[in-house]
Amino acid sequence: MKTNKIIFWVATVIIVLWEGVMPLSTILFSPEYVTAGTKPLGYPDYFAYALIICKALGALAIVYPKTPNRLKEWAYAGLTFNLVFAFISHACVDQNIAYMLMPLVVLGILVVSYIYNRKLNFNNHGK
Repeated sequence: MKTNKIIFWVATVIIVLWEGVMPLSTILFSPEYVTAGTKPLGYPDYFAYALIICKALGALAIVYPKTPNRLKEWAYAGLTFNLVFAFISHACVDQNIAYMLMPLVVLGILVVSYIYNRKLNFNNHGK
């Protein structure tokens, strides 16, 4: 049980930092770079802001312990869609292998967080 908690929290903290804190810090401290990742892919500027807000809210939902399980499921799903479409966008537009692999690596970490969240909820609630 303790190992499961450690694995969950390590994976979840990485996701929160990558999907929540880093994008928000870009808006706050380097707003000139907010569209640096989306503009070259052909997305409009407003999309970057919407994406940052959704990623931060999703990260908050998965890390906050009192978030209802159904909302956590939606947060994991939303972050999953974000990462899958980031991979697809890079595969179709710039074909940069590093840019294509990064969302898949983060998706792998998100999957670990999700699996261990489910294990912890199963053990705590006997579902």
